[in-house]
Amino acid sequence: MKKVVRAKLHGIKVTGADLNYHGSITLDPEICEQAGILPMEFVEIWNKDSGARISTYVIFGEPGSRCVVLNGAAARTCQKGDTVIICATEYVMNSEDLYSLRPTVLTFTPENEVDEVMHYEVAKTAQRDYDFRVVRDDRPRGAERPLARVDVDALSADLRSRGLDDRAIADILSCHLADFAPATQN
Repeated sequence: MKKVVRAKLHGIKVTGADLNYHGSITLDPEICEQAGILPMEFVEIWNKDSGARISTYVIFGEPGSRCVVLNGAAARTCQKGDTVIICATEYVMNSEDLYSLRPTVLTFTPENEVDEVMHYEVAKTAQRDYDFRVVRDDRPRGAERPLARVDVDALSADLRSRGLDDRAIADILSCHLADFAPATQN
């Protein structure tokens, strides 16, 4: 059996630490539901500021609060304001099971609002049996995400002339110009 990523909260900020609570990490259930993380599920927590790596279980806090509170002994590993990665995992029986997985990855603004929704995919390609890629869902829109006028056809032609294949071009467009990206092809 292989342990693999099932869901990830990337770059979320710690909002508190409660040393006297009896263990766990308290998370906003709305964020957990969007990522597919369950209550009482064990997660790995990687502190980007201190380098600390711990494992504990999830409990749900107040919906909509965007809370990330380390409890009990885990409170010693993270301080309010630290940026962490929270990863839920699962076990697969064999490598071919990777083809059917599509882990959800959420990234966050400094206010713990979901910034981007992504999925990891593994596919068999001509280059390798287990080719990995990141697929981005539509990015949030609003005043904080202005888009310039871009000639996507000209940009694609320029990238192609520089040796990029259509898949690489689609990945670049979906990453940087989500409104213009072609539909994901399998």
